[in-house]
Amino acid sequence: MRQQAASVTKRLMIVSAVIFMTSAASHADNFGAIAFSQSSGAYGTSYDYSSRRDAENRAMTECRTRSRGCKVAIWFRNACGAVATGANGWGSAWAGNRQQAERAAKQNCSKHTNGCRTLAWSCTSR
Repeated sequence: MRQQAASVTKRLMIVSAVIFMTSAASHADNFGAIAFSQSSGAYGTSYDYSSRRDAENRAMTECRTRSRGCKVAIWFRNACGAVATGANGWGSAWAGNRQQAERAAKQNCSKHTNGCRTLAWSCTSR
């Protein structure tokens, strides 16, 4: 009887550990970024990377395949990012959803120029 109880306890501990690890993994942060070349208007995006560095590297790699002069315009964690461009400038922002990120990027762009429109956006799945 004592051995049977110990076996049940071990099983419960294993099941609990698996549930905890699955839950912790599903709550990990997701990073994204947008890289942008002001001279050409080229951009690259990324989302759902496990680190800021990986997200920025992916966005830069994508942008560099299209143009030179790329820089990370915005990075974000568990959110959305956007870049807006206008006649003589640009702006970027992040927010909880796409619409808010686009609106904030346009507002930031409008501080530098007129005619701002969304150039790129990206959202993590979390």
